[in-house]
Amino acid sequence: MSEKKEIRLKDETEFFSVLKEVKKESRLQETEQYIQHGVTSVYRHSLAVAYFSCYLAEKLHLKVRTKEMIRGALLHDYFLYDWHEKSDDHRLHGFTHPARALKNAEEIFDLSVVEKDIIKRHMFPLTPVPPAYRESYLVCLADKICSSYETIHRERVDWLLYHLQSRAAKVK
Repeated sequence: MSEKKEIRLKDETEFFSVLKEVKKESRLQETEQYIQHGVTSVYRHSLAVAYFSCYLAEKLHLKVRTKEMIRGALLHDYFLYDWHEKSDDHRLHGFTHPARALKNAEEIFDLSVVEKDIIKRHMFPLTPVPPAYRESYLVCLADKICSSYETIHRERVDWLLYHLQSRAAKVK
């Protein structure tokens, strides 16, 4: 059996700086109580998507607006409800939660057009309009990869978050 390679950014400074800012200003930490996929919380999923988006940009040598990409990714599922509970408010969650997440994020942050696009378009092709920015495509892709892993490997520790979670917990 091969040993798993740790997924880690060369420099995590900006990632944790943005995470600290978003956690301080928002209810992001509250999303730890909501399950997203399998046994993974919305918080852990959002953290994974943000981190993996940065990792993809780094590995693909893409020039991106890193801070905006991280903020958009952290807030892409900022819908603040348990979508597993039966409710007419979120009956079509897969189609409607990007708009709810954007509305909630806009109540707290002055979002850039890139951040808005990330949040609105991360469910493409389920939502019909494709992402308009490189950062949006990366988050959309990272979201699909992380969601797939979280759904398929329900009983395992999240591969991306194994080392990341303990470092993120220190960010207040």
